[in-house]
Amino acid sequence: MAVIDGVFLLPLVLPPTVVGFFLLLLFGRNGPLGKLLLRMGTTIVFSWPATVIAAAVVAFPLMYLTARAALEQVEPRLLQAARTLGASEWRVFREVALPLAWPGILAGTILAFARALGEFGATLMIAGNIPGRTATIPIAIYFAVEDNDVSRALFWCAIDAVISLALLAALYYWSHAQEATRVRLARR
Repeated sequence: MAVIDGVFLLPLVLPPTVVGFFLLLLFGRNGPLGKLLLRMGTTIVFSWPATVIAAAVVAFPLMYLTARAALEQVEPRLLQAARTLGASEWRVFREVALPLAWPGILAGTILAFARALGEFGATLMIAGNIPGRTATIPIAIYFAVEDNDVSRALFWCAIDAVISLALLAALYYWSHAQEATRVRLARR
C-alpha cells in the first residue's frame, strides 16, 4: 500500500515541470507509451489530450487523498453487515461503500478539477503553448505578462478566479445541502 500511495501522491510533491518531464519521457516518440501510440498512428505530445493528461496527473493526488479518506470513513459494521447478508465484495463496494463515500469522492474531484485549472509547468512541458490548440488559462496569463499585456492577463486571471470560486461555492452549497438532508433524515 505504501508503494501505491507513493506513486499516486508523487505528483503532489514533485515540481510540476518534473512531472511534465516524466510525462514527456513516457509519451514522447521514444517513450514506451509514445512508441505504442506511434504504432497505432497517433501521438499525444503537443496536443490537446496532452494538456488534459498533464492537468489530470498533477491534480489526481487531491482526488485520491479525499476519495481514500472518504472510503476509510465508511462504517466497517455496515460493510460487514452487507457481507453477512451474502453480498460479494464488488457489491459491497458498489452498493454500500461507494454511495456512503460519494460526497467525499465528489468533493475531491471538484478540488482536483479546480487545481487542474491552474496547472502550468507539466502542461507546458508536454503540451507546449500552441495558440488555439494547447494554450490553457495559466499559460495565457504567463504569456500575456511576458508580452506586458496587463489587461489581457487580468482578463484571464478574472476568468480563472470566477471559475474556481464558482466551483468552490457549488461545493460549499452542495455539502451544506447534504448535511441538511442528513439532519432532516436523522430527525425522522
